Amino acid sequence: MRHAFILRPRLYSKPLAIAAATLCGSAAWAQSSVAIYGSVDQYISHLRSSSGRQVTALEDGAVLRSRLGFRGQENLGGGLYARFQLEMGINADNGSQAEATRGFDRQSWVGLGGGWGEIRLGRQNTALLNNGGAIDFTGRTLGSMVNNFGVPARFDNDIAYFSPRTGGWQAELHYAMAETGAPARQAIYQAGLDYTHGPYQAGYTGLYARAPQGAAYTAPVRYDNLYANYDHGKGKIYLALARSNNSTANAAGYNAGTILGNIGGVVAGTNADVNRYYRIWQVAADYRVLPQLRLGLLWGRIDGGQGRSAQGGTLAAYYDLSRRTTLFALAERMSNERDAGFRLAGSGGLKSNLEGQDVNGRTIRGLQVGVVHRF
Repeated sequence: MRHAFILRPRLYSKPLAIAAATLCGSAAWAQSSVAIYGSVDQYISHLRSSSGRQVTALEDGAVLRSRLGFRGQENLGGGLYARFQLEMGINADNGSQAEATRGFDRQSWVGLGGGWGEIRLGRQNTALLNNGGAIDFTGRTLGSMVNNFGVPARFDNDIAYFSPRTGGWQAELHYAMAETGAPARQAIYQAGLDYTHGPYQAGYTGLYARAPQGAAYTAPVRYDNLYANYDHGKGKIYLALARSNNSTANAAGYNAGTILGNIGGVVAGTNADVNRYYRIWQVAADYRVLPQLRLGLLWGRIDGGQGRSAQGGTLAAYYDLSRRTTLFALAERMSNERDAGFRLAGSGGLKSNLEGQDVNGRTIRGLQVGVVHRF
């Protein structure tokens, strides 16, 4: 449920109404609406490594990162409209901003649209993130092996076009300009194509980002994803395939970092890991046992070859207390091969996660229980 404020000009007197009508002729007043929305998502996470290390913490953002947002639309006439969205992430466990240096770290854009589609300008979610609901029953969040690999989330200076859905098809294109001083070749390109017909949905999303000319490692960062799902009435069956080289080591583990930042940045061209591609596949299904209760099962594999692979699965339950409030519980297991170091991840990054030798080559088990409220 969204709380919307409808803003309309008021005619305070008959003379004023006559004057307004005279000035505007037969044109109707434009109608605007502004909605305040958000979510609070808190859960208790217990992680256990085969090394013996255990971590228990209150975390934010299993299903939906806690957030506060504003969005609105003004009808301009003739089928044309203007839209905007401002959204900030919140660490609900302590009340701080998700990013201390940004007011609206998640999204901040303005757009114009009509029968021809919509153009948006500003900081926006990636095509990969926008289509998360088509990937698996988690919405590509906590419990998803695709999410454990990592998906670039959003970029600054993004120019995006969304086509109208025609004959079941809809296209999405993004061009994120490099910051002032960076070469134009380091812009980030994205594309998405989705087809929906009755209970069937299938599509592609991709990202392409180049290194500077003359860099030590010139291979571009890529992320290509194919997905399909089928709605059988009581739930959906999902299949996802992806290929990407956007994984590297950092102090937290062999595969705990990215070459192209998940929330912005450019490809520096200094990381040899850009030459290693990973293939991710995942199958998932959910079933609504009761009107309020939905169960899900997921299995997937991240294949990096030469001992750099991981595989795992998730059993999940979601119980709707209302249209806005959901209880959830997940049990996860992921096994890293000897030179792999993937970690469990949610909609927001875990503030208390396993690291280093408790991740590399280890089997990780997780149990999470929490509640998400949308407003």
